[in-house]
Amino acid sequence: MSVNKEKYKKLADKRAVKSPIVKNCVKAFLTGGFICLVGQLLSTLYTSLGIDADTVKMLIPVTLIFVTALLTGFGLFDKIAKHAGAGTLVPITGFANAVIAPAIDNKAEGLVLGLGAKIFIIAGPVILYGTFASALYGAVLWIVSLFG
Repeated sequence: MSVNKEKYKKLADKRAVKSPIVKNCVKAFLTGGFICLVGQLLSTLYTSLGIDADTVKMLIPVTLIFVTALLTGFGLFDKIAKHAGAGTLVPITGFANAVIAPAIDNKAEGLVLGLGAKIFIIAGPVILYGTFASALYGAVLWIVSLFG
């Protein structure tokens, strides 16, 4: 039986499409860098309009999330992400897309069972484990400070 598995694995490896890792990494790097450049341009724009620094720090992610939501709604974000890969998925834009896309996909099922129940299907685990990790880190930091 294991001979057949080995033969199958060899055959599958031969036929598998090889991923252009370096090309994908460069695309992801450039796309992620472009998103950061847009964030910096927004910062410069908002600052030049006389907005205080604390408000600018809030407006940049809000603007990026809003633009991502619009692009997701129009079906453009997925087309960009298809070519850019992790460059769009890692920054805040990827998180915004992870919340918006399931909501759009399930809106036909209604506000409660569709949108309400499925909106955090992708982002939910990120929120859960991110919150848990930050609470755990805070607890460890607090315990260390008691003995420091």
